[in-house]
Amino acid sequence: MSNAQDIEFGLDSFVPISVDASGRELSGDVVIRNTVEEAVLADAVGVDSFNIAEHYRKEMMDSAASIILATVAGRTKRIRLGTAVTVLSTQDPVRVYTEFATLDAVSNGRAQLIAGRGSLIESFPLFGFDLNDYEDLFEEKLDLLVRMLRDQPVTWSGKFRSPLTNQYLSPPLPKGHLPVWVGVGGNPQSVVRAARYGLPLMLAVIGGPPIRFLPLIELYKRALDKFGKPLQRIGMHSHGLVARTDQEAADIQWPHWAHVFENAAAERGWARPTMDRFQAEVDEGSLYLGSVETVATKIAWVIRLLGLSRFDLAYATGRVPHEQKMATIELYGREVIPRVRELLSDPAEEPAPRDQSPASANARSSSV
Repeated sequence: MSNAQDIEFGLDSFVPISVDASGRELSGDVVIRNTVEEAVLADAVGVDSFNIAEHYRKEMMDSAASIILATVAGRTKRIRLGTAVTVLSTQDPVRVYTEFATLDAVSNGRAQLIAGRGSLIESFPLFGFDLNDYEDLFEEKLDLLVRMLRDQPVTWSGKFRSPLTNQYLSPPLPKGHLPVWVGVGGNPQSVVRAARYGLPLMLAVIGGPPIRFLPLIELYKRALDKFGKPLQRIGMHSHGLVARTDQEAADIQWPHWAHVFENAAAERGWARPTMDRFQAEVDEGSLYLGSVETVATKIAWVIRLLGLSRFDLAYATGRVPHEQKMATIELYGREVIPRVRELLSDPAEEPAPRDQSPASANARSSSV
């Protein structure tokens, strides 16, 4: 794990359609403008990065992250700007490079990327790709993107796009700019791929005890060693919300969390959401929800448990109103992040969420 002061604390957004205080659904354009304001506030309160995902669904307005992030860049000075995932399988890596190299230029070196295969697959038919090529598409496109970032001019050929011969891409990137992480939801092959390319690993943990990802982290470290790559950074993305009390946070988040997972259950065959499941995710799973102290303690615990150097909070799941999102951003930046750094800097502190300890978590995990 990195020094406590070196750990990156981010916020991730799916730019979901939200509601106002009366429960009225907002239009997509308002949601996008609200997201810009949320990112500007994140910069003001000391959050390290603001990252936008990529979906093509009627309930999410995050299909053009680079444009939203460029708007944010013009109104901020410090915060890193990136993607919570770029679905590289259905993107043109050349276009990804040019858009985010340009974002890096306009933001004075603050752009970053998380490249992933995508757990939702609506972009495949939308852009004319075959799901049978799911693995091969990502492998080939990651290879091209990494080559463009590391060595220009590029000469390259593959199966899914036209070859490049002695090609320069513009704008040029200064050395070390536009860091690219590989996003992984739990697939061992994806972990090994990230190690083979020598890229940092971002774990997308949306449910269950975080300790179940320890074997993947160990696999990643062994693979880095096997491929002769230096140790890379490891991050985690999980959902959560911060309020003044645990009860207030639960009251705000529960109906919107239930709405999201009710729809997911119908679409993907998952178990329907229940209050017991919600509470289990808060107590010992991957929902970072509660007061400043509750959330900070749990984040510090998981950073130590998994040896993380980055933690991204996917703040306020679902249709949570903009005002409540702004409140959670304020608390996360001004109070949670400093408290986590304090906990991690004190060797006497051994933070664990609620009644959970790493040992008890391991026992519960092994019995599942």
